[in-house]
Amino acid sequence: MYFVYILKSQTANRYFIGCTKNLVKRVNVHNKGRNLSTKSGIPWELILYKAFLDKKEAFRAEKLIKSYKGGNQFKRILLGEVAEWSKAPHC
Repeated sequence: MYFVYILKSQTANRYFIGCTKNLVKRVNVHNKGRNLSTKSGIPWELILYKAFLDKKEAFRAEKLIKSYKGGNQFKRILLGEVAEWSKAPHC
């Protein structure tokens, strides 16, 4: 299973969208500063995710969500108006 996820920086008021096979491990990598593109936004909070059985579908969805970033569709996802996205439990 693959996950497309959305993180929110608790200090920089920005979002990060990614894809991974191990969601908990990947969030920990972001919060330990091991990812250069998210290091400046520590700490990150996992706010939403979506599971996929197929790797290609997950990467396609990640690319699509990134294209929404800053737009109305991205805001709808963040507000929970797009049903297939799950609110993240605290990891």
